This record gives sequence, structure tokens and C-alpha cells, in this order.
Amino acid sequence: MTKIRPAADSDITAITAIYAHHVLHGTGTFETTPPDEKDMAARRADVLAKGLPYLVLEDVSGVIGFAYCNWFKPRPAYRFSAEDSIYLAPTAAGKGLGRLMLTELMAQAERCGVRKLIAVIGDSANLGSVGVHRSCGFEQVGVLRSCGWKFERWLDVVLMECPLGLGDSRAPAQSAA
Repeated sequence: MTKIRPAADSDITAITAIYAHHVLHGTGTFETTPPDEKDMAARRADVLAKGLPYLVLEDVSGVIGFAYCNWFKPRPAYRFSAEDSIYLAPTAAGKGLGRLMLTELMAQAERCGVRKLIAVIGDSANLGSVGVHRSCGFEQVGVLRSCGWKFERWLDVVLMECPLGLGDSRAPAQSAA
């Protein structure tokens, strides 16, 4: 049985290993050198310090995925828009677990005051990520053609968005986290 919970300090080793796999073998991230545990811990701490969710997915074998969102841009006007990130261990892919994680991340982001969740998906051929986001209500709003160079080829970036809660139907009552 799988369970989604807030990430803990003790999850950093697993999170780092999952992400390293994607850096070294995938095009969902445009990083080319895997960050170490210290870097991944600092990234998690940054997200949590902003009051945003950082989640892990675990089963009987341990942590098999992680997801978080972070502010889309640092300028104050973007304070209601966040970018999501979801990574699964290779053994967890294709089982509907990405959708499970994204659904929970969306709910938690909304509770934090996020009104727009944005997906910046590496590689237009990344049909799994595009499909997961589409299944959760995201719409594609653009493609940045050939803006990344990895594995000796040009890669696109697919931009998708999904309003959360009241979206842009009404002005926010207060500042987001």
C-alpha cells in the first residue's frame, strides 16, 4: 500500500537517489549533474520555509517518489502562482502514482494560498508528465522550442497551467505564504 506524507529529513537520501536517476537518464529536468544530499536538503528547506508543501510517496520498500511546489518567480506579483515538480522512482512509473501525488500536491498548494499551479515540463516528448498534468485538469498554454540541450539534442519545454480554488475569479483576500 502506498502513502503520501510530508517529506522528512530522513527522506533526503531516497529523494536524492530518485532525482539523480532523472538527471542522469531523463529529460524531465534540464540539470545535467545530480545534486548531492546537502543540496537536496537545502532545496527542501527552502520550499518548507516558504510554507509550501514538499511530499513523499512511500510503499513497503520505502520512498518511491517526491513532489513539491515552489513560487513560480520571486517577484511579489507572482505570489499566488507556483510551479510543481514530481519525480518517481523508475519502479513506480506507469502505475497512476504520479496522478495520485499531483492531486494531493494540488490540494495542499491550494490550502497554502496558491491560485495557479504551473507545470514547466522538460521535453515535449515527455508524454507521461504531460498526460499526468492533463488528467489533473492542466491545460497546455505553450511550448518553448529547442531551449534546452541535453543528451546531445535540443529539447522543448511544455508549459501547462491549472487554476486552484477561486483561481483568478476574485482578488485574493490576503497574501499567499
